[in-house]
Amino acid sequence: MTKRRGHNEGTIKQRMDGLWEARVSLPAGKRKSYYGKTRREAQDKLRGALRDLDAGQDLSAGRQTVEQFLGQWLFASVRPSVKARTYEGYESIVRVRVAPRIGRVGLARLTPLDLEGLYTDLVAAGLSHRSVRHTHHVLHRAFAHAVRLGLLARNPCDRVTPPRPARTEMRVLSAAEVAALLDGTRDHRGHALYALAVTTGMRQGELLGLRWEDVDLDGCRLAVRRALQRRPGQGLEFIEPKTPRARRTILLSQRAVGALREHRRRQLESRLLAGPAWQDRGLVFCNARGGPLDPNWQTAVFKEALAAADLPRIRFHDLRHTAATLLLGQGVHPKVVSEMLGHATITLTLDTYSHLIPALHAEAASAMDRLLAANGG
Repeated sequence: MTKRRGHNEGTIKQRMDGLWEARVSLPAGKRKSYYGKTRREAQDKLRGALRDLDAGQDLSAGRQTVEQFLGQWLFASVRPSVKARTYEGYESIVRVRVAPRIGRVGLARLTPLDLEGLYTDLVAAGLSHRSVRHTHHVLHRAFAHAVRLGLLARNPCDRVTPPRPARTEMRVLSAAEVAALLDGTRDHRGHALYALAVTTGMRQGELLGLRWEDVDLDGCRLAVRRALQRRPGQGLEFIEPKTPRARRTILLSQRAVGALREHRRRQLESRLLAGPAWQDRGLVFCNARGGPLDPNWQTAVFKEALAAADLPRIRFHDLRHTAATLLLGQGVHPKVVSEMLGHATITLTLDTYSHLIPALHAEAASAMDRLLAANGG
């Protein structure tokens, strides 16, 4: 028994084994079948397939699993277009977090409920809310690609809200504590590094990637052109800044210039002592033989310096937050601070240091009162 439908609307028939089969014509002459125990069940599946077909979904890829699609997406789309470290991060997310949980789900059958379940499982496994949101970001990008290819009618991530990360309390040094750090490390090999970090807000990788050719001591400025990072299994490497705004010029304070001049003098002495063993890489901050300074070793030394100066235990990255906090607290315009830090947008700066905005507003009000009072207002 067969009931035919109009052109491009598919057909429904009962097979010899009693199952009902709904068939729909696909592009390039292909056909796809859907089965049901009753005619109504097969008809409902056919209607759903026709809706997806009208929406532009490629039904011929219906048997592809989430894991299969993500693997192809990583290889063909992500790997050629991003830095190696970014690709490794995406691949790890897919392999460790996603594939074991929803990898076998058919791509075309993936629902927002599947993604909500994934995020709930990740949180229950101890993953931070911030990491779960990053997983959501990666999947959103992947499924947006699937939509462009016609493999999905819509992005399932659009209807899912990942857990909101809890704002971590920022730990920064006060002006007095910064002075204590710099005074306490005046004869320390890391003095210039710490002075530059708290006066410019540069990232650790940017500082360790700095070369003397990037520094103009007479002009009191430097250029950020690269960063040092560690790649798993491959060691240290220099990379270019992530964004155009990260490649920037920073004006230096006299305190920073003085520290760099003394640092250069000491480095020349170390170079003479090392003799032929010296690696002439032109690095401002280097190891005892001129090679790249290992970030892990530098972090350990920094913690020792904090302890010696009887200062709170903070991350080296918190020196960057310290610089921004002190500058904003002194009334430096957020736009200037944003450019110094190399933030992609001023919005990122304002969001990161929003806790300082009320104080800035109060200072603005006080400044207006002083201005009007001085002019007889």
